Amino acid sequence: MRRIDLPPLWLVGFAALAWVQGRYLSFGLSLEGWFTDLLSGLLIGGGILLAILAIVEFRRHRTTVIPHETPSALVQSGIYKRSRNPIYLGDVLILAGLILRFDAVLSLVLVPVFVWVLERRFILPEENRLRRTFRADFARYERKTRRWI
Repeated sequence: MRRIDLPPLWLVGFAALAWVQGRYLSFGLSLEGWFTDLLSGLLIGGGILLAILAIVEFRRHRTTVIPHETPSALVQSGIYKRSRNPIYLGDVLILAGLILRFDAVLSLVLVPVFVWVLERRFILPEENRLRRTFRADFARYERKTRRWI
């Protein structure tokens, strides 16, 4: 089960819900327009960029990017100086951008629900593993770097 309990699959699931809502249950609500198109593109692109920057840092430090595994290094450089969870932040930006792209106005409520799922299923357990593995180093990192932004 751990092999399929991955954030990208949750993202796909939430995006599918948004697509269905936008396609079949729009109730005449729409944000369609050039600004929404621009914003959705920026959000999706920004989310992808954040994820790539984060994965590059993981690779540089030769540690795992898989959420349920214990990392061999505490990554604090690059994008991780700004956010403890840039990949999850990227996932949230991608979901928000897709919701706008699908013109699924009612699905905007899925964004905070997705954040909650990420925190409960992935972030809190990961931080507990980091706390046990890296003790004082993680405590210092946690004090100086925010969880999201």
